[in-house]
Amino acid sequence: MKVILRKNFEQLGQIGEIIDVKDGYARNFLIPRQIAYPAHAGNLRALEEEKKQLANKEAKELEIANSLSGELEKVSVTIPMKVGEDDKIFGSVTSKMIADALKDKGYDIDHRKIEIDEPIKSLGIYSVNVKLFHDVISVVKTWVVRE
Repeated sequence: MKVILRKNFEQLGQIGEIIDVKDGYARNFLIPRQIAYPAHAGNLRALEEEKKQLANKEAKELEIANSLSGELEKVSVTIPMKVGEDDKIFGSVTSKMIADALKDKGYDIDHRKIEIDEPIKSLGIYSVNVKLFHDVISVVKTWVVRE
Protein backbone atom coordinates (compact mmCIF):
# COMPACT_ATOMS: atom_id res chain seq x y z
CA MET A 1 0.00 0.00 0.00
CA LYS A 2 1.30 3.45 -0.86
CA VAL A 3 1.04 6.06 1.90
CA ILE A 4 2.07 9.71 2.32
CA LEU A 5 3.91 10.55 5.55
CA ARG A 6 2.28 13.27 7.65
CA LYS A 7 5.08 13.40 10.21
CA ASN A 8 8.81 12.80 10.22
CA PHE A 9 9.11 9.13 11.10
CA GLU A 10 12.64 7.94 11.77
CA GLN A 11 12.25 4.43 10.35
CA LEU A 12 10.39 5.48 7.19
CA GLY A 13 11.22 9.01 6.06
CA GLN A 14 10.31 12.70 6.11
CA ILE A 15 7.04 14.62 5.79
CA GLY A 16 5.48 14.39 2.34
CA GLU A 17 7.35 11.32 1.11
CA ILE A 18 5.31 8.67 -0.65
CA ILE A 19 6.40 5.24 0.56
CA ASP A 20 5.29 1.69 0.00
CA VAL A 21 4.51 -0.34 3.13
CA LYS A 22 2.61 -3.52 3.87
CA ASP A 23 -1.17 -3.16 4.03
CA GLY A 24 -1.50 -4.26 7.67
CA TYR A 25 1.25 -1.90 8.85
CA ALA A 26 -0.48 1.02 7.14
CA ARG A 27 -4.02 0.15 8.27
CA ASN A 28 -3.19 -0.89 11.83
CA PHE A 29 -0.31 1.42 12.78
CA LEU A 30 0.45 4.37 10.49
CA ILE A 31 -3.05 5.58 9.61
CA PRO A 32 -4.69 5.25 13.09
CA ARG A 33 -1.77 7.11 14.71
CA GLN A 34 -2.03 9.81 12.02
CA ILE A 35 1.54 9.24 10.89
CA ALA A 36 0.45 8.70 7.28
CA TYR A 37 -2.41 9.14 4.78
CA PRO A 38 -3.39 6.70 2.05
CA ALA A 39 -1.75 7.99 -1.14
CA HIS A 40 -4.19 9.75 -3.47
CA ALA A 41 -4.60 13.25 -4.95
CA GLY A 42 -6.95 14.63 -2.27
CA ASN A 43 -4.59 13.69 0.53
CA LEU A 44 -1.66 15.31 -1.29
CA ARG A 45 -3.51 18.65 -1.23
CA ALA A 46 -4.41 18.19 2.45
CA LEU A 47 -0.77 17.45 3.26
CA GLU A 48 0.40 20.66 1.55
CA GLU A 49 -2.01 22.64 3.73
CA GLU A 50 -0.72 20.87 6.86
CA LYS A 51 2.86 21.71 5.87
CA LYS A 52 1.97 25.42 5.63
CA GLN A 53 0.29 25.37 9.03
CA LEU A 54 3.23 23.50 10.57
CA ALA A 55 5.70 26.02 9.13
CA ASN A 56 3.68 28.93 10.58
CA LYS A 57 3.45 27.20 13.96
CA GLU A 58 7.20 26.50 14.07
CA ALA A 59 8.00 30.11 13.14
CA LYS A 60 5.87 31.35 16.07
CA GLU A 61 7.46 28.85 18.47
CA LEU A 62 10.94 29.87 17.32
CA GLU A 63 10.15 33.53 17.94
CA ILE A 64 8.82 32.76 21.44
CA ALA A 65 11.84 30.55 22.20
CA ASN A 66 14.29 33.29 21.13
CA SER A 67 12.64 35.89 23.37
CA LEU A 68 12.47 33.45 26.30
CA SER A 69 16.12 32.54 25.78
CA GLY A 70 17.15 36.16 26.20
CA GLU A 71 15.21 36.39 29.44
CA LEU A 72 16.56 33.10 30.85
CA GLU A 73 20.18 34.18 30.28
CA LYS A 74 19.65 36.85 32.95
CA VAL A 75 18.01 34.51 35.48
CA SER A 76 19.78 32.59 38.21
CA VAL A 77 18.13 30.10 40.51
CA THR A 78 19.06 28.99 44.01
CA ILE A 79 18.61 25.36 45.06
CA PRO A 80 18.91 24.78 48.84
CA MET A 81 20.15 21.28 49.66
CA LYS A 82 20.87 19.38 52.88
CA VAL A 83 24.58 18.79 53.31
CA GLY A 84 26.64 16.42 55.40
CA GLU A 85 30.27 16.50 56.33
CA ASP A 86 32.76 18.01 53.87
CA ASP A 87 29.90 19.94 52.20
CA LYS A 88 28.67 16.91 50.27
CA ILE A 89 24.99 17.08 49.50
CA PHE A 90 22.61 14.19 50.05
CA GLY A 91 21.50 12.96 46.62
CA SER A 92 21.91 15.28 43.67
CA VAL A 93 20.22 18.27 42.08
CA THR A 94 17.69 17.11 39.49
CA SER A 95 16.17 18.83 36.49
CA LYS A 96 12.82 18.74 38.30
CA MET A 97 14.26 20.83 41.16
CA ILE A 98 15.61 23.39 38.69
CA ALA A 99 12.26 23.48 36.84
CA ASP A 100 10.45 24.11 40.14
CA ALA A 101 12.88 26.93 41.01
CA LEU A 102 12.30 28.47 37.57
CA LYS A 103 8.54 28.17 38.08
CA ASP A 104 8.89 30.14 41.31
CA LYS A 105 10.59 32.89 39.27
CA GLY A 106 7.70 32.90 36.78
CA TYR A 107 9.12 30.71 33.97
CA ASP A 108 7.14 27.57 33.20
CA ILE A 109 9.81 25.25 31.74
CA ASP A 110 9.27 21.50 31.32
CA HIS A 111 11.88 19.57 33.32
CA ARG A 112 12.63 17.36 30.28
CA LYS A 113 14.02 20.41 28.46
CA ILE A 114 16.64 20.99 31.16
CA GLU A 115 19.92 19.27 30.34
CA ILE A 116 22.35 18.57 33.17
CA ASP A 117 25.68 17.40 31.72
CA GLU A 118 27.01 15.68 34.82
CA PRO A 119 25.25 15.09 38.14
CA ILE A 120 25.38 18.03 40.54
CA LYS A 121 26.52 16.51 43.84
CA SER A 122 28.28 19.37 45.61
CA LEU A 123 27.72 22.99 46.58
CA GLY A 124 28.65 25.67 44.08
CA ILE A 125 27.63 27.55 40.96
CA TYR A 126 26.70 25.59 37.83
CA SER A 127 25.61 26.47 34.31
CA VAL A 128 22.66 24.37 33.17
CA ASN A 129 21.44 24.21 29.56
CA VAL A 130 17.74 24.61 28.77
CA LYS A 131 16.77 23.45 25.29
CA LEU A 132 13.82 25.65 24.33
CA PHE A 133 13.55 24.72 20.63
CA HIS A 134 15.50 22.73 18.02
CA ASP A 135 18.45 25.14 17.85
CA VAL A 136 17.65 27.50 20.74
CA ILE A 137 19.56 26.66 23.91
CA SER A 138 19.71 28.97 26.91
CA VAL A 139 22.04 28.79 29.91
CA VAL A 140 20.67 29.22 33.43
CA LYS A 141 23.04 29.89 36.31
CA THR A 142 22.23 27.54 39.19
CA TRP A 143 23.46 28.17 42.72
CA VAL A 144 23.50 25.12 44.98
CA VAL A 145 23.60 26.32 48.59
CA ARG A 146 23.38 24.87 52.09
CA GLU A 147 19.83 24.52 53.43
